[in-house]
Amino acid sequence: MAVTYVKESQRTHLVNQLFLEKKPEFLQQQQIFGASQRKERARGVVPVKGAGKARTSRIVAQIEVCCWTPGGSTPGRGSLLPPLRPPPGKRLQEWISVILCMSLVTVDFLILLIHFSANHLYKIIAGIVAGIITADFASGMVHWGADTWGSVDIPVIGKAFIRPFREHHIDPTAITRHDFIETNGDNCLITIIPLACMLYQFLSQTPEYIHETYAWDCFMFALAIFVTMTNQIHKWSHSYFGLPLWVTVLQDMHIILPRNHHRIHHVAPHETYFCITTGWLNYPLDRIGFWRKMENIIEALTGQKPRTDDLQWAWKMQ
Repeated sequence: MAVTYVKESQRTHLVNQLFLEKKPEFLQQQQIFGASQRKERARGVVPVKGAGKARTSRIVAQIEVCCWTPGGSTPGRGSLLPPLRPPPGKRLQEWISVILCMSLVTVDFLILLIHFSANHLYKIIAGIVAGIITADFASGMVHWGADTWGSVDIPVIGKAFIRPFREHHIDPTAITRHDFIETNGDNCLITIIPLACMLYQFLSQTPEYIHETYAWDCFMFALAIFVTMTNQIHKWSHSYFGLPLWVTVLQDMHIILPRNHHRIHHVAPHETYFCITTGWLNYPLDRIGFWRKMENIIEALTGQKPRTDDLQWAWKMQ
C-alpha cells in the first residue's frame, strides 16, 4: 500500500471522516460478538507467510496512512476545539521531571541490588508481580474515569486532562508523534515523590531494616517503574513501524501491553479493556463486569450516564 502524504490542515478531517465511515463496521462487530469473544473480534494484525513480520488490517492500515505526516511533528487539531497551547514552562517541567525520575530510578535500583538476598526470593517475586498488577489496575482506573465521565468543558481539568482522551479515540496515532519527554514527563512527575521517599529510607535506615522491608520496597519500585512507563507503553501499542526488537518481544510475551490486545479498547464505544500498562487485568475485569458495575453504581448515585460526552464529541465530527 502506498503512503499518501496530506497537508496537516487536511489530516484531521481525513481521520474523522474515516472514523465515521468505519464506525458502522465496529458497531456491527460489537453486536455480533459476545463479551467472551472480544479478543477474536478486535484482532487487527494478519500474518503474512514468508514475510517474517505482520501487516496491519485494512481498517487500521487506512487509518495509519491518514494519520501520517512527514517529519514526525505533532499536527494541528481539527476545528472541533481550538488548538491547545501548553502552559508556559510546561516543557521545562517535563524535562526536569524526566531527569529527576530517571536519576532516582537509577540510584534506587543500585541500592536494591546492593541489598539483594535470595533468602526470600519468592517474596521478592511476589512483590514485583503485585507492583506491576497494581500499576496496571491504576492505569485502568484513570483511563476509565477520563473516558467515561466528565466533559472537555470542565474548567482546568477538562482541557488539560479529559480532552486528550477524547481526541485519542478520534486520532489514536497522535501519541506516536510525541517525543520521549512529552510522552513521559507527566508520569515521571507523579513518581518522583515515592522514589524520593524510597531513597530517603535507604539512606536513613539500617541494613537490617532494609532487609526486613525488601519485598515491600520491590513492590513499590516495580509500581513506580510501571506507572512511569505507562504512557510510553501505551505509545508503543499504537506504533506499527520502527519499534525496537526488544519492545516487540515484550509485547509478544505480554509483559507489556500488546498492540492487538489494546486495539480491543478502540472498538467503539470504547467501553472495555481500559488497563494500558500490561493489560493483564483487562480480561478478568471484563469477565466479572467490573467497569459496567462501577458505571451502574455511579449512574444510580449521580444520574450521569457513562460516556455521554465522549459519544457526543465523536458524533460532532459528522
